[in-house]
Amino acid sequence: MSLHRRLSIASGAALLTLALTGCSGLGRTMVGTLTYETGRDVVVRVTSPSVNGCHRLAPSGATRVENATLVDIQLYRTRDCTGKDPIYLATTLTDEIVPGTLPWRSYSVIH
Repeated sequence: MSLHRRLSIASGAALLTLALTGCSGLGRTMVGTLTYETGRDVVVRVTSPSVNGCHRLAPSGATRVENATLVDIQLYRTRDCTGKDPIYLATTLTDEIVPGTLPWRSYSVIH
C-alpha cells in the first residue's frame, strides 16, 4: 500500500472519530424551535438551543411557551433554574401561565 493511501485512510479514520465524538459532546442541541411570549407581548423564537445548563428567558419572563423541539423541558419562575414547583413541558406541547402568577424566567432540558 502506498504512503499516500495510508495517510488518506488514517485521515479518514481521524475525521470519523471526531465526527462521532462531536455528536455526543457538549455541542448537542434540542433540535427544533422553542417559542415563548413575554409579559410585554413580544414573541421570541429560539432555534435548536443547547441541551446543557440553565437557559434564561427574557428579563420580563414568559407567559406562554411552545416546545416544538425533540426534547422535554422544565420551566422555572427563577432566573437560575431553581425553586419549587417547576413546570414540565413535553415536546410538541404548549403551556401558559395562570393570570396573576409569576412568569417563567428560565428552563432546563430533561435528559
